[in-house]
Amino acid sequence: MTVLDWAIAAFILSFAMLGRRRGPIASLVAFCGLTALALALVWVLAAVVLNSSATEELRPEVRRSAIVRELNRLLPPPAPLLDAIDRVDQLPSIAGPTTPVAPPDSAIARDPDVERAGLSVVRVLGTACGLGIEGSGWVAAPGLVVTNAHVIAGEDDTSVTTQDGASIEATPVHYDPENDLAVLSIDAALPPLAIARDPRSGAGGAVLGYPENGPFSASPARLGETQTAISQDSYGNGPIRRQIAFLRGRVRSGNSGGPLVDSAGRVLGTLFASTTSGPSGGFAVPNEVVRPALTRATTAVDTGPCTG
Repeated sequence: MTVLDWAIAAFILSFAMLGRRRGPIASLVAFCGLTALALALVWVLAAVVLNSSATEELRPEVRRSAIVRELNRLLPPPAPLLDAIDRVDQLPSIAGPTTPVAPPDSAIARDPDVERAGLSVVRVLGTACGLGIEGSGWVAAPGLVVTNAHVIAGEDDTSVTTQDGASIEATPVHYDPENDLAVLSIDAALPPLAIARDPRSGAGGAVLGYPENGPFSASPARLGETQTAISQDSYGNGPIRRQIAFLRGRVRSGNSGGPLVDSAGRVLGTLFASTTSGPSGGFAVPNEVVRPALTRATTAVDTGPCTG
C-alpha cells in the first residue's frame, strides 16, 4: 500500500466512526452506511483527479493507489460523471525544442480550405482502466480514422464524435505503440482528408482538433523538419528510434491524434506530443508512417493495456 492508501484508509475509518450509536445494531448499520459513503467520496474525488486537466500534478500518486484501482475495477466511473469533468488525453511531452522555423501565420486558421478540413476531424472518446480518455482524430480514407495509440490504449468502447455532435462507434484496426499511431474503422461517410506527399519544412499550417475537451479548434502552426530521433513509445518504454516531424505552434491536451494541415487542407502530420522547451511547439507522426498503416488496417486488433 502507498502512503495515499494509508491516508484513504484512515479517512474511511474516521468517517465511519462518526456513526457510533448506543446500541450495537444501530452502530453497525451506521458504520456500514458511512463506510460506503466514504468510499463513494474517495471514488468521485479520484475520478476528478484522474480526469481533470487542472489536477495533472496529482495523477501519478492517485494512479499508484491500490484502493483507487480496485474501486475503478469494481465500479468504473460512468459516462455522466466523466462528462462532468475534463475528459482529455494525457498529452505526452518531450524534453526537446522543435526545429527552428518562423512563427506561424495566424491568418491560416481562418483559411476556407482549413475550415473545410475541420469537417473531417473528430473527437475520439473511450474508457480505459475506468478512466475517460478524449483525443482527436482525422478521416484518412472512407471509413478510416487516424489517431494516436495512447488515445485508445486499453479501450474496448471507443467512439468518435463529429462537429455536429453525431456519435459513431469505432473499431481499432491498427495499433502501433512504437510510433504512437492507431487507425479506427467507422461506419460513416465522412469526407477524407488528402495526405500531403512531400511536406516541406517551413510550410504553414494549422493544428486541428478538440483541445482540453472543448469545442473544435484550429490554431496556427508551422511544420519543421522530419528526423529520426531517439524517443519512447506510447507507454514510455524505450529508447527507440523513430521518425518524428517537428512543428511550431500551440499543442494542447486533446489535440493528440489530430492533424496538422496546410493551407489547402492537406495533412502534414498527426500530432502526438508537445515540447517542454523553446517556443511553443509539438511533434507529429510523419505521413510516411501513416500511409502504410492505412493499407494494413483491415481487421480488428487489440489495443493492449491502458497507459495509466
